Amino acid sequence: MTDVNSPSKNPEEDLVTRFPTAYTILFLLIILVAALTWIIPAGQYERAMNEEVGREVAVPGTYQEVDPNPQGFVDVMLAPTEGFYDPHSYAANAIDVALFVLFLGGFLGVMNATGAIDTGIRSAMHRLEGREIWMIPILMTLFALGGTTYGMAEETLAFYAILIPVMISAGYDAVTGVAIILVGAGIGVLGSTINPFATVIASNAADIPFTDGIVLRFVLLIGGLIICAAYVMRYAHRVKGDPSRSVVASQRDAHRKLFLQGHDELDNFELTGTQKIALVIFALTFIVMIWGVSSQGWWMAQMGSLFFGAAIVIGLIARLGEKRLTGSFVDGARDLLGVALVVGLARGIVVIMEQGMIADTILHSAETTLGGLPELAFINLMFWIEVGMSFFVPSSSGLAVLSMPILAPLADFANVGRDLVVTAYQSANGLVNLINPTFAVVVGGLAIGRVSYDRWLAFIWPLLLILTVFITVVISVGAFL
Repeated sequence: MTDVNSPSKNPEEDLVTRFPTAYTILFLLIILVAALTWIIPAGQYERAMNEEVGREVAVPGTYQEVDPNPQGFVDVMLAPTEGFYDPHSYAANAIDVALFVLFLGGFLGVMNATGAIDTGIRSAMHRLEGREIWMIPILMTLFALGGTTYGMAEETLAFYAILIPVMISAGYDAVTGVAIILVGAGIGVLGSTINPFATVIASNAADIPFTDGIVLRFVLLIGGLIICAAYVMRYAHRVKGDPSRSVVASQRDAHRKLFLQGHDELDNFELTGTQKIALVIFALTFIVMIWGVSSQGWWMAQMGSLFFGAAIVIGLIARLGEKRLTGSFVDGARDLLGVALVVGLARGIVVIMEQGMIADTILHSAETTLGGLPELAFINLMFWIEVGMSFFVPSSSGLAVLSMPILAPLADFANVGRDLVVTAYQSANGLVNLINPTFAVVVGGLAIGRVSYDRWLAFIWPLLLILTVFITVVISVGAFL
């Protein structure tokens, strides 16, 4: 009798699970949303330009039903393509994110060709032997800072291929590496303080200063970070003591083969001068990326160009030669091609919902439900309505522009501050985006980490329950302050 928990002779087979792939899940969601456009009445609010937000926002009290536009077979088949760009107007949707992912993969491929990352990992593990567990809260804090200040999300895709080998080398698993990045940045967004893509846009749409409610958001940020770091550290400690307790225990050999590429069998801890220079450029690339996004208005095109240029510089310094440089870049891009495709599929769900004109109908139902409720019931129902809407609109800025102009004014009738509505919105969106299959950052990060969606759910569901209770307590207290 074969032990299902033991690895097979072919480690690559252990990466295959019976759970559907991200591609299948996302395509089924496209079909589901298309089916909803035949059931949910089509409707729209009138839109008006809000100069402070910089976008058109819904006007309260203007909802009306419109002629339905149910999405059929052809629309479903076009959705993955339209997820990348609008074939009618040629306006970009997620094509910029997909190209960024490919440039990132090429950059990592060139960096791996220098051997600097492998040697650097061995050196770091040698120096931190016995104290590796403290990397978890430190790194999660750094990612949380990125999340709370500028909504770090797609940018995190650059870090998975770097951090997961470090965690596996330290005796943990791939899930630990994924959790540090995804949960770390996610709790920062959940507890956004000055995040321009969530707190600032939502506050402007709610017609309040973004500093209103900032104390409560700091409570969510700090308390949530402590909870998440403790949870990941506890899991990592348990896995290191007994690898069979990992949620991806059956994939352990396959993950080691894939991410470590045999470096753990070598004894060389010394970096060459060229490798040290390559690592310095590697680190500076990420520093420049963070600087550009947070202060210079950079987005995917600029970040992709940065990684493309850095790959060329590293390849020249390492004297890889033209053929090895281009070959390493193409091989690296090929490794992340699946992630790039997932990005388009995830965006295709939003395209179907927008074309079917059901988003405003869902919002109008929420508006009707919330009217006249007492403080405690109002703010908690507001949170759960935003949770539901976040599955269909994973973008923090998109959800803010859609929901805040309509839902925030309702707080005046419930004797609740509008700032608390903003806090409930960003908490709900941040919580859902830890598992949201329509969010490219989730499915993309899991794809890079070779962690199936069902294994991620097995790891994170207790944490979601803890965070839900924590958020509920915080916003409930806030309703009476």
